[in-house]
Amino acid sequence: MPLHIDDVVAIDIHTHPQTEEFLEAMGARRRQMGEHFKNERRPVSFAEQADLYRERRMMAVLCNSDDETISGVPGAPNDLIGAAVVDHPDVFIPFAGIDPHKGRAAIDEIRRCHAEFGIKGIGELNPVRQKFFPNDETFYPIWEVCQELEIVVMFHMGFAGAGAGRPGGMGYKLEAARAIPHLDDMAADFPELQIIHAHPGWPFHHEAVAACWHKANFWIDLSGFAPRYFPDEVVHYANSLIQDRVLFGTDWPVIGVDRWVDEFADLPFKDSVRQKILKGNAQRLLGL
Repeated sequence: MPLHIDDVVAIDIHTHPQTEEFLEAMGARRRQMGEHFKNERRPVSFAEQADLYRERRMMAVLCNSDDETISGVPGAPNDLIGAAVVDHPDVFIPFAGIDPHKGRAAIDEIRRCHAEFGIKGIGELNPVRQKFFPNDETFYPIWEVCQELEIVVMFHMGFAGAGAGRPGGMGYKLEAARAIPHLDDMAADFPELQIIHAHPGWPFHHEAVAACWHKANFWIDLSGFAPRYFPDEVVHYANSLIQDRVLFGTDWPVIGVDRWVDEFADLPFKDSVRQKILKGNAQRLLGL
């Protein structure tokens, strides 16, 4: 039975398609991250993923990524996400993946995806894996277009699964994943652009909370961490000062939906805040 927004109980702001095309686009990270998270990546069709969320009366953002400039492996085509949304419009919300190093081509891809299948955002961008700093003015034309089109931009922040546990972290450096100065500068320079700091941001979570409290266009999703491991400061401020800009996200399949929801229920959130985090904030952010 198709979902209606009024029947939806939660919006997962952060999921990753697991069809074979998206797994191939991970390149060497597919095996490495499977070993790190002790969760072998197996193909999952869009229909299976849609059913998983539909059965739980949830919607899900489909995130994509492209790090071809750094890895040499092309990202999965954004058109696959567009097609998935056509097939499952009651469940899926489209974000497009871009390689920021591609400059004009990245901008053209954003405009194309917005015109052809109505993307609500771009991301997940990953400054560690894509090796760039969001506050580098080289990339400002990309953020200008996103601000113009009123689409959200999502960035992986904090500890990176990519390269974890390997010598030299496969060459990835965590410094790029700090909220301050990288996203904080960007939020200041693009005050009408809505920016999602993906993940609680450990070990830089204090910076994420400070930037979110300070910048009204700065949002934090709670994906990528099982809720039982959320830093105390994140729980405290998400339950109080930044409650209107905190979002439910799993980073599926890294964290299972049921596990996230069950563990979140055990945390000391006020009922009114739970509703905001699970659905209300994302509904407002995405204009659903």
